[in-house]
Amino acid sequence: MILGIIWALLSSTLGWSAFTINWIDPFGTIFINLLKLIAVPLVLFSIISGVANIGDPASLGRMGGKTLLIYLITTVMAISLGLLLVNTIKPGKLIDQQSRIDNRISYEIWASSQGYQIKDGINYLQDPAFFERAQEISKLSHAELKEASVSDKLEKANKRKETSPLQPLVDIVPDNFFYSLSNNGLMLQIIFFAIFFGVCLLFIPNDKSQPVLNLVDGINEVFLKMVDLVMQAAPFFVFALLAGVVSKMAGDDIGKVIEIFKGLSWYSLTVLIGLLLMIFIVYPSILKGFVKKIPYTGFFKAMSPAQTLAFSTSSSAATLPVTMECVEQNLGVDKKVSSFVLPIGATVNMDGTSLYQAVAVIFLAQLHMIDLTFGQQLTIVLTTTLASIGSAAVPSAGLVMLIIVLDSVGLNPAWIAIIFPVDRILDMFRTVVNVTGDATVCSIIADGENMLDYHADKDPTETFDLDS
Repeated sequence: MILGIIWALLSSTLGWSAFTINWIDPFGTIFINLLKLIAVPLVLFSIISGVANIGDPASLGRMGGKTLLIYLITTVMAISLGLLLVNTIKPGKLIDQQSRIDNRISYEIWASSQGYQIKDGINYLQDPAFFERAQEISKLSHAELKEASVSDKLEKANKRKETSPLQPLVDIVPDNFFYSLSNNGLMLQIIFFAIFFGVCLLFIPNDKSQPVLNLVDGINEVFLKMVDLVMQAAPFFVFALLAGVVSKMAGDDIGKVIEIFKGLSWYSLTVLIGLLLMIFIVYPSILKGFVKKIPYTGFFKAMSPAQTLAFSTSSSAATLPVTMECVEQNLGVDKKVSSFVLPIGATVNMDGTSLYQAVAVIFLAQLHMIDLTFGQQLTIVLTTTLASIGSAAVPSAGLVMLIIVLDSVGLNPAWIAIIFPVDRILDMFRTVVNVTGDATVCSIIADGENMLDYHADKDPTETFDLDS
């Protein structure tokens, strides 16, 4: 990342932007394509596996329903908090106007080439004042830019028709699943199918469902390994990605590079405020509302070993054994509850990741002068909530899911390169949020089932040998 940023600075200073865009940036495009290649099947099989592995629906009863409901509520709360903060602080609008106009022009050219409608209905390419700048940015001819400026309007006019109030609900249910698979804009349909498929696996005899589940789990492991292999090559790809994206956005003007990173600092601060609010305000408030016996400081004292490990590993799956031990030994949760609630949480409860994705999508839209409507932001809430079910509990999995969310609202998935430089440090914080959320829900469920035996005088460090 550092080398990519240094190269971008040198490239802008020395006028090498064309070389960077032609000979280095394509490797960044390959990286994005690989992640997009993996993202859809990973979501599909992860959700099927996560839902189907819940177990026999008849034996789950009240505890299973309460667990999934509370996880869903906390996820929606996290996303809503993220949207509130990013719409209040507006980090993407805190860079200079000219940079945002250039970004907007690039977005409109991209949207036209991909057949997407311009999200807010405004078209800067229709204004002759921006044509000269658009040609400088894109190297497209006047005729090609003219075509880009009207194609989306024509498509919008052709598609304009009366729709029912329930049309968004109709759009979620696919009539051809294989068509949905081949069209990135129909991700909600894939998620619907995956949940429906996974639920149906719960209701058929075990001897029939187990072979299917074994196959799904096996395929899911293959795609997780693909993510692992791609991320092993990430240092090279990230260099190309950062160098290419910054060069495209800044050209030979080094001042714009500084503006990009100024915007990133505001974005990081917005995400960080949201994550810290979830850890220190939202979760303790929810816990206090349901479980009176666990004090504020007692909860954090009990969970500190798991939170520390989550921060260092950026993986809620790797932290799961320590989370279970913290919850059982320090909070006094019965093993019957923790062994059921926490593994589900590691699969479906990604509050930190969901909050970060919501902030990231709106920030990137603001950076490109795109004003998303309330309805489009509602789509982000829905897509992010459902996609969080398919987020693997491994480092940087949220970045793969972000591609899905960007696609769902017709924005350029390649924009993840803009936030890549700060992703790892934010990933560490959002994993702490995920683990803290799992422990909060687990404590609430245990208390409701009369399976919580908390003792305030328990020393959490006595139970652990973190070196092992």
